[in-house]
Amino acid sequence: MSQQEFMIGIVGFGGMGNWHRELIDSIEGLTVAGIYDIKEERSAYARDLKIKAYANLPALLSDPKIGLVLIATPNDVHKSLAMQAMAAGKHVVCEKPVALNSMDLNDMIEASRKYGRLFTVHQNRRWDEDFLTVKKVYEEGRLGEIFRIESRVQGSRGIPGDWRQEKERGGGMVLDWGVHLLDQILYMFGESKLNYVYATLTNVTNQLVDDGFTAWLTFENGIEVLVEVGTNNFVSLPRWYVLGVDGTAVIKDFNESGKIVSAVGKDDKDVVPVRTAAGLTKTMAPRREDTIKAEELPLVKSDVKDFYRNIMAAMEGREEVRVKLAEISRVMRLMEAVFQSSREHKVIEFET
Repeated sequence: MSQQEFMIGIVGFGGMGNWHRELIDSIEGLTVAGIYDIKEERSAYARDLKIKAYANLPALLSDPKIGLVLIATPNDVHKSLAMQAMAAGKHVVCEKPVALNSMDLNDMIEASRKYGRLFTVHQNRRWDEDFLTVKKVYEEGRLGEIFRIESRVQGSRGIPGDWRQEKERGGGMVLDWGVHLLDQILYMFGESKLNYVYATLTNVTNQLVDDGFTAWLTFENGIEVLVEVGTNNFVSLPRWYVLGVDGTAVIKDFNESGKIVSAVGKDDKDVVPVRTAAGLTKTMAPRREDTIKAEELPLVKSDVKDFYRNIMAAMEGREEVRVKLAEISRVMRLMEAVFQSSREHKVIEFET
């Protein structure tokens, strides 16, 4: 537990900025010193909450009380704001995606080295309990050798009617949700190389940016991963679907409703064919109840506050930052491979 009180300044006090404020208010040792937002109504809202609203960015960055800056603005200004904050001697947490491309990210990483400042990205969905449950199923071998994982988020409302619809500002679902789902998969598999990427984008409700995508990822460990985001799906497929040699796991939604179904040590020779309208099939006949078992998922609990607890510990030199820049760079390059594959209609060699 930190004995020091850390003061954080929030740049961009919209929906995510305020979400961070609510989270930080419940974390011992971390206090919001103030905010800066280009919109007066957001500054007024901060003042209503008894939070200082700085008149401009230099005023926030020049406040010696502030040691850490959170950047929660639209994506296209992340780089400029982060580099200004680090040049002013501040540690930086940036919302995702950290930048619009790898070249910009490399400049930000170089600035963190030049100024000796901590710099990381709020990859908060590493703390999602549905993800951590699948990660546990994978790591504990509960399904035997896993050969396929499907990860999806789907909705039916299209893209929100704000800057997320604007390409120049970093809109679109690859940058908005892909950055999370792709990060989760790479984080789960650790050092296993991702060999091949094939992807398609959709423009069903929006012609300016991608409103969905499907990416097929082939890893050197032999696992094929399907990552899919959709915004025009009126019937959603499961959040997770995991296939192993000995069983299958499904998680239907963020509430972790689902199960594991696996084989037990009974022979299943006497298969009763399924009678369909046009014929019989043994191949697709269901297993007998005495040859399978259904069990509850090994649910994993987490606390997203640990993200900031780790940042404070890293600022004190007690821990390494959990969300590492090399990991962020790998996710950025993967998103670029997704765009390239869709644009060129071909498989991209990623880490071969």
